[in-house]
Amino acid sequence: MDAPRWTTRPDGSNWGAFGADDQRGRLNLLTREKVLQGVAEVREGLVFCLSLPLDFPGGNYHDLQRQPPKLRPVVRNGRTKYNLQSQAQHSDIYCDDCVELHTHYSTHWDALAHVGAMFDADGDGIAEPRYYNGYRGHTDIGGDPPAARALGIETMAEAGVQGRGVMIDLFAAFGRTRRVVGYDDLMRACAADGVEVEPGDILCLHTGQAAAILALRRDPDRETLEDAFCHLDGTDARLLRWIDDSGIAALAADNFAVEAVPPRQAVCGAAYEPIHELCLFKLGLPLGELWYLTELSAWLKAHGRTRFLLTAPPLRLPGAVGSPLTPIATV
Repeated sequence: MDAPRWTTRPDGSNWGAFGADDQRGRLNLLTREKVLQGVAEVREGLVFCLSLPLDFPGGNYHDLQRQPPKLRPVVRNGRTKYNLQSQAQHSDIYCDDCVELHTHYSTHWDALAHVGAMFDADGDGIAEPRYYNGYRGHTDIGGDPPAARALGIETMAEAGVQGRGVMIDLFAAFGRTRRVVGYDDLMRACAADGVEVEPGDILCLHTGQAAAILALRRDPDRETLEDAFCHLDGTDARLLRWIDDSGIAALAADNFAVEAVPPRQAVCGAAYEPIHELCLFKLGLPLGELWYLTELSAWLKAHGRTRFLLTAPPLRLPGAVGSPLTPIATV
Protein backbone atom coordinates (compact mmCIF):
# COMPACT_ATOMS: atom_id res chain seq x y z
CA MET A 1 0.00 0.00 0.00
CA ASP A 2 1.22 3.49 -0.81
CA ALA A 3 2.06 5.77 2.13
CA PRO A 4 -0.83 8.02 3.22
CA ARG A 5 -0.66 11.74 2.54
CA TRP A 6 -1.53 12.47 6.18
CA THR A 7 -0.13 11.68 9.61
CA THR A 8 -3.29 12.70 11.46
CA ARG A 9 -6.79 12.18 10.20
CA PRO A 10 -10.03 13.80 11.43
CA ASP A 11 -11.99 12.13 14.20
CA GLY A 12 -14.70 9.94 12.72
CA SER A 13 -13.12 9.74 9.29
CA ASN A 14 -12.37 6.59 7.29
CA TRP A 15 -9.32 7.97 5.49
CA GLY A 16 -7.16 5.09 4.33
CA ALA A 17 -9.90 2.47 4.74
CA PHE A 18 -10.04 1.89 0.98
CA GLY A 19 -6.34 2.58 0.31
CA ALA A 20 -3.99 5.52 0.60
CA ASP A 21 -4.76 6.76 -2.91
CA ASP A 22 -8.48 6.02 -2.92
CA GLN A 23 -10.71 8.65 -4.56
CA ARG A 24 -14.03 6.77 -4.56
CA GLY A 25 -14.78 6.60 -0.85
CA ARG A 26 -17.99 4.84 0.07
CA LEU A 27 -18.70 4.10 -3.59
CA ASN A 28 -16.29 1.21 -3.07
CA LEU A 29 -19.25 -0.44 -1.31
CA LEU A 30 -21.15 -0.63 -4.62
CA THR A 31 -19.92 -4.16 -5.19
CA ARG A 32 -21.17 -6.69 -7.71
CA GLU A 33 -23.34 -8.11 -4.93
CA LYS A 34 -24.97 -4.71 -4.34
CA VAL A 35 -25.67 -4.32 -8.05
CA LEU A 36 -27.34 -7.73 -8.06
CA GLN A 37 -29.39 -6.75 -5.02
CA GLY A 38 -30.58 -3.73 -6.94
CA VAL A 39 -31.40 -5.81 -10.00
CA ALA A 40 -33.39 -8.19 -7.80
CA GLU A 41 -35.75 -5.29 -7.00
CA VAL A 42 -36.84 -5.05 -10.64
CA ARG A 43 -40.19 -6.85 -10.89
CA GLU A 44 -42.41 -4.66 -13.06
CA GLY A 45 -39.96 -3.18 -15.55
CA LEU A 46 -41.22 0.35 -14.76
CA VAL A 47 -38.76 3.23 -15.03
CA PHE A 48 -38.85 6.56 -13.16
CA CYS A 49 -36.85 9.64 -14.13
CA LEU A 50 -35.50 11.21 -10.93
CA SER A 51 -34.23 14.47 -12.40
CA LEU A 52 -35.83 17.88 -12.58
CA PRO A 53 -35.58 19.60 -15.94
CA LEU A 54 -32.12 21.16 -15.68
CA ASP A 55 -33.48 24.71 -16.03
CA PHE A 56 -35.27 24.29 -12.69
CA PRO A 57 -35.58 25.40 -9.87
CA GLY A 58 -35.42 29.09 -10.84
CA GLY A 59 -34.93 31.71 -8.17
CA ASN A 60 -31.70 32.20 -6.24
CA TYR A 61 -31.52 29.96 -3.18
CA HIS A 62 -29.41 31.61 -0.46
CA ASP A 63 -27.88 33.96 -3.05
CA LEU A 64 -25.60 31.18 -4.33
CA GLN A 65 -25.49 32.73 -7.82
CA ARG A 66 -26.02 29.40 -9.51
CA GLN A 67 -27.57 30.02 -12.90
CA PRO A 68 -29.76 27.94 -15.23
CA PRO A 69 -28.22 26.48 -18.37
CA LYS A 70 -27.53 28.85 -21.23
CA LEU A 71 -28.09 27.04 -24.51
CA ARG A 72 -26.94 28.37 -27.85
CA PRO A 73 -26.25 26.94 -31.28
CA VAL A 74 -22.79 26.21 -32.58
CA VAL A 75 -21.64 28.59 -35.32
CA ARG A 76 -19.77 26.91 -38.18
CA ASN A 77 -17.88 29.09 -40.62
CA GLY A 78 -20.12 32.02 -39.75
CA ARG A 79 -23.33 30.03 -40.18
CA THR A 80 -25.62 29.09 -37.29
CA LYS A 81 -25.74 25.33 -37.08
CA TYR A 82 -29.50 24.98 -36.70
CA ASN A 83 -31.39 23.70 -39.75
CA LEU A 84 -28.08 24.07 -41.53
CA GLN A 85 -27.83 22.52 -44.96
CA SER A 86 -24.07 22.46 -45.16
CA GLN A 87 -23.80 21.16 -48.72
CA ALA A 88 -26.25 22.23 -51.40
CA GLN A 89 -25.87 18.97 -53.31
CA HIS A 90 -27.04 16.92 -50.29
CA SER A 91 -30.36 16.94 -48.44
CA ASP A 92 -28.98 16.64 -44.89
CA ILE A 93 -29.57 19.46 -42.41
CA TYR A 94 -27.83 19.72 -39.03
CA CYS A 95 -28.34 21.14 -35.54
CA ASP A 96 -25.56 21.43 -32.96
CA ASP A 97 -25.62 22.94 -29.45
CA CYS A 98 -23.29 24.53 -26.93
CA VAL A 99 -24.29 24.93 -23.28
CA GLU A 100 -22.95 26.86 -20.29
CA LEU A 101 -23.87 24.70 -17.32
CA HIS A 102 -23.63 25.39 -13.59
CA THR A 103 -22.96 21.95 -12.19
CA HIS A 104 -24.88 22.46 -8.90
CA TYR A 105 -27.89 24.39 -10.23
CA SER A 106 -30.45 21.60 -10.57
CA THR A 107 -30.46 17.83 -9.94
CA HIS A 108 -26.83 16.99 -9.20
CA TRP A 109 -24.18 15.03 -7.37
CA ASP A 110 -21.57 16.72 -5.20
CA ALA A 111 -18.11 15.38 -6.01
CA LEU A 112 -15.80 14.64 -3.10
CA ALA A 113 -13.85 17.68 -4.27
CA HIS A 114 -16.86 19.92 -3.53
CA VAL A 115 -16.33 20.34 0.23
CA GLY A 116 -13.19 20.03 2.31
CA ALA A 117 -11.98 21.55 5.57
CA MET A 118 -9.12 23.49 7.06
CA PHE A 119 -7.25 20.69 8.81
CA ASP A 120 -3.71 20.00 10.06
CA ALA A 121 -3.17 16.62 8.40
CA ASP A 122 0.64 16.58 8.46
CA GLY A 123 1.02 17.54 12.11
CA ASP A 124 2.99 20.75 11.55
CA GLY A 125 0.52 22.82 13.54
CA ILE A 126 -0.82 24.64 10.50
CA ALA A 127 -4.32 23.98 9.19
CA GLU A 128 -4.55 23.95 5.41
CA PRO A 129 -7.17 23.03 2.83
CA ARG A 130 -7.66 19.27 2.81
CA TYR A 131 -10.22 16.98 1.23
CA TYR A 132 -11.27 13.34 1.57
CA ASN A 133 -8.42 10.91 2.23
CA GLY A 134 -6.05 13.78 2.97
CA TYR A 135 -5.85 15.20 -0.55
CA ARG A 136 -4.52 18.74 -0.46
CA GLY A 137 -6.31 21.80 -1.73
CA HIS A 138 -6.54 20.69 -5.28
CA THR A 139 -7.65 23.47 -7.56
CA ASP A 140 -5.26 24.95 -10.06
CA ILE A 141 -5.87 28.53 -8.96
CA GLY A 142 -5.33 30.83 -11.89
CA GLY A 143 -5.68 27.98 -14.32
CA ASP A 144 -7.93 28.22 -17.34
CA PRO A 145 -10.25 27.16 -15.84
CA PRO A 146 -9.50 26.07 -12.27
CA ALA A 147 -10.09 22.32 -11.92
CA ALA A 148 -9.82 19.58 -9.33
CA ARG A 149 -6.58 17.63 -9.62
CA ALA A 150 -8.04 14.87 -7.42
CA LEU A 151 -11.50 13.73 -6.33
CA GLY A 152 -13.18 15.21 -9.40
CA ILE A 153 -16.59 14.01 -10.50
CA GLU A 154 -15.02 11.77 -13.16
CA THR A 155 -13.96 9.32 -10.44
CA MET A 156 -17.61 8.89 -9.52
CA ALA A 157 -18.62 8.41 -13.15
CA GLU A 158 -15.96 5.75 -13.58
CA ALA A 159 -17.38 3.89 -10.56
CA GLY A 160 -20.68 3.47 -12.41
CA VAL A 161 -23.04 4.39 -9.53
CA GLN A 162 -25.56 1.61 -9.83
CA GLY A 163 -27.02 -0.42 -7.00
CA ARG A 164 -29.95 -0.72 -4.63
CA GLY A 165 -31.77 2.48 -3.75
CA VAL A 166 -33.79 2.77 -0.54
CA MET A 167 -36.49 5.42 -0.02
CA ILE A 168 -37.36 7.17 3.25
CA ASP A 169 -40.52 9.26 2.86
CA LEU A 170 -40.09 12.30 5.12
CA PHE A 171 -42.92 14.15 3.39
CA ALA A 172 -45.43 11.45 4.32
CA ALA A 173 -44.21 11.53 7.90
CA PHE A 174 -43.97 15.30 8.47
CA GLY A 175 -45.59 17.18 5.59
CA ARG A 176 -44.63 20.49 4.02
CA THR A 177 -43.82 22.53 7.14
CA ARG A 178 -40.12 23.21 7.56
CA ARG A 179 -38.66 20.64 9.93
CA VAL A 180 -35.10 19.97 10.96
CA VAL A 181 -35.01 16.17 11.05
CA GLY A 182 -32.84 14.48 13.63
CA TYR A 183 -32.17 10.84 14.41
CA ASP A 184 -35.45 10.22 16.24
CA ASP A 185 -37.52 11.70 13.40
CA LEU A 186 -35.63 9.68 10.81
CA MET A 187 -36.21 6.46 12.73
CA ARG A 188 -39.93 7.29 13.04
CA ALA A 189 -40.18 7.72 9.29
CA CYS A 190 -38.34 4.44 8.71
CA ALA A 191 -40.61 2.57 11.13
CA ALA A 192 -43.75 3.97 9.50
CA ASP A 193 -42.90 2.33 6.17
CA GLY A 194 -40.81 -0.60 7.37
CA VAL A 195 -37.64 0.80 5.81
CA GLU A 196 -34.47 -1.23 6.27
CA VAL A 197 -31.13 0.31 5.30
CA GLU A 198 -28.13 -1.95 4.77
CA PRO A 199 -24.45 -1.31 3.99
CA GLY A 200 -23.85 -0.37 0.36
CA ASP A 201 -27.39 0.95 -0.21
CA ILE A 202 -27.94 4.37 -1.79
CA LEU A 203 -30.31 6.25 0.50
CA CYS A 204 -32.92 8.61 -0.97
CA LEU A 205 -34.92 11.08 1.14
CA HIS A 206 -38.28 12.28 -0.19
CA THR A 207 -39.26 15.67 1.24
CA GLY A 208 -41.58 16.91 -1.53
CA GLN A 209 -39.59 20.07 -2.19
CA ALA A 210 -38.60 19.25 -5.78
CA ALA A 211 -42.24 18.53 -6.68
CA ALA A 212 -43.29 21.90 -5.24
CA ILE A 213 -40.53 23.63 -7.19
CA LEU A 214 -41.63 21.89 -10.39
CA ALA A 215 -45.20 23.11 -9.91
CA LEU A 216 -44.01 26.73 -9.62
CA ARG A 217 -42.59 26.72 -13.17
CA ARG A 218 -39.17 28.34 -12.51
CA ASP A 219 -40.62 31.11 -10.32
CA PRO A 220 -40.39 29.76 -6.75
CA ASP A 221 -41.23 31.93 -3.75
CA ARG A 222 -38.97 32.34 -0.74
CA GLU A 223 -41.12 30.08 1.44
CA THR A 224 -40.75 27.19 -0.99
CA LEU A 225 -37.02 27.74 -1.43
CA GLU A 226 -35.96 28.35 2.16
CA ASP A 227 -38.76 28.05 4.73
CA ALA A 228 -40.49 24.72 4.10
CA PHE A 229 -39.94 20.95 3.90
CA CYS A 230 -37.68 18.58 5.80
CA HIS A 231 -33.91 18.90 6.02
CA LEU A 232 -31.54 16.74 8.05
CA ASP A 233 -30.18 18.11 11.31
CA GLY A 234 -26.41 18.27 10.92
CA THR A 235 -26.06 19.20 14.60
CA ASP A 236 -27.57 15.90 15.82
CA ALA A 237 -24.62 13.72 16.84
CA ARG A 238 -26.75 10.56 16.82
CA LEU A 239 -27.86 11.25 13.25
CA LEU A 240 -24.27 11.79 12.13
CA ARG A 241 -23.24 8.56 13.82
CA TRP A 242 -26.11 6.69 12.13
CA ILE A 243 -25.09 7.96 8.68
CA ASP A 244 -21.63 6.57 9.33
CA ASP A 245 -22.69 3.31 10.97
CA SER A 246 -25.35 2.54 8.37
CA GLY A 247 -22.64 1.97 5.76
CA ILE A 248 -24.63 3.65 2.98
CA ALA A 249 -22.69 4.25 -0.24
CA ALA A 250 -24.32 7.58 -1.09
CA LEU A 251 -27.11 9.88 0.10
CA ALA A 252 -29.51 11.90 -2.05
CA ALA A 253 -32.54 14.07 -1.33
CA ASP A 254 -35.08 16.11 -3.29
CA ASN A 255 -34.31 19.26 -1.33
CA PHE A 256 -31.52 21.82 -1.29
CA ALA A 257 -28.35 20.71 0.50
CA VAL A 258 -29.77 17.52 2.13
CA GLU A 259 -29.16 19.18 5.51
CA ALA A 260 -30.65 22.29 7.11
CA VAL A 261 -28.95 25.50 5.99
CA PRO A 262 -28.55 27.55 8.10
CA PRO A 263 -27.95 24.87 10.72
CA ARG A 264 -30.02 24.68 13.88
CA GLN A 265 -26.96 25.88 15.74
CA ALA A 266 -23.75 27.24 14.18
CA VAL A 267 -20.59 26.64 16.24
CA CYS A 268 -17.62 28.95 15.74
CA GLY A 269 -14.59 27.01 14.54
CA ALA A 270 -16.67 24.00 13.45
CA ALA A 271 -18.19 23.18 10.08
CA TYR A 272 -21.19 25.27 9.03
CA GLU A 273 -22.58 22.29 7.09
CA PRO A 274 -21.75 19.29 9.30
CA ILE A 275 -23.35 16.65 7.06
CA HIS A 276 -21.35 17.88 4.08
CA GLU A 277 -18.23 17.75 6.22
CA LEU A 278 -19.00 14.25 7.49
CA CYS A 279 -20.00 12.80 4.14
CA LEU A 280 -17.72 14.47 1.60
CA PHE A 281 -14.66 15.28 3.72
CA LYS A 282 -14.53 12.50 6.32
CA LEU A 283 -16.29 9.49 4.76
CA GLY A 284 -16.03 10.01 1.01
CA LEU A 285 -19.81 9.62 0.77
CA PRO A 286 -21.33 11.50 -2.21
CA LEU A 287 -24.36 13.74 -1.71
CA GLY A 288 -27.13 14.24 -4.26
CA GLU A 289 -29.39 17.29 -4.17
CA LEU A 290 -32.62 18.40 -5.85
CA TRP A 291 -33.54 14.96 -7.15
CA TYR A 292 -37.17 14.47 -8.21
CA LEU A 293 -38.47 11.64 -6.02
CA THR A 294 -42.21 12.25 -5.64
CA GLU A 295 -43.59 9.94 -8.34
CA LEU A 296 -41.27 7.09 -7.38
CA SER A 297 -42.04 7.52 -3.68
CA ALA A 298 -45.79 7.43 -4.33
CA TRP A 299 -45.48 4.27 -6.44
CA LEU A 300 -43.35 2.52 -3.84
CA LYS A 301 -45.79 3.40 -1.06
CA ALA A 302 -48.78 2.21 -3.10
CA HIS A 303 -47.06 -1.14 -3.63
CA GLY A 304 -45.70 -1.59 -0.12
CA ARG A 305 -42.10 -1.28 -1.23
CA THR A 306 -39.13 0.90 -0.29
CA ARG A 307 -36.34 -0.47 -2.52
CA PHE A 308 -35.49 -0.20 -6.21
CA LEU A 309 -32.68 -0.43 -8.73
CA LEU A 310 -30.94 2.94 -8.98
CA THR A 311 -28.71 3.94 -11.88
CA ALA A 312 -27.19 7.38 -11.29
CA PRO A 313 -23.81 8.15 -12.88
CA PRO A 314 -22.74 11.79 -13.23
CA LEU A 315 -21.14 13.27 -16.32
CA ARG A 316 -17.60 12.03 -16.86
CA LEU A 317 -16.24 15.58 -16.78
CA PRO A 318 -12.61 15.59 -15.58
CA GLY A 319 -11.86 18.12 -12.87
CA ALA A 320 -15.46 19.12 -12.09
CA VAL A 321 -16.52 19.38 -8.44
CA GLY A 322 -20.11 18.43 -9.19
CA SER A 323 -22.32 17.28 -12.02
CA PRO A 324 -25.93 17.27 -13.19
CA LEU A 325 -27.33 13.83 -13.85
CA THR A 326 -30.50 11.99 -14.80
CA PRO A 327 -30.97 9.29 -12.16
CA ILE A 328 -33.17 6.39 -13.19
CA ALA A 329 -35.08 4.13 -10.82
CA THR A 330 -36.35 0.77 -12.05
CA VAL A 331 -38.92 -1.23 -10.09
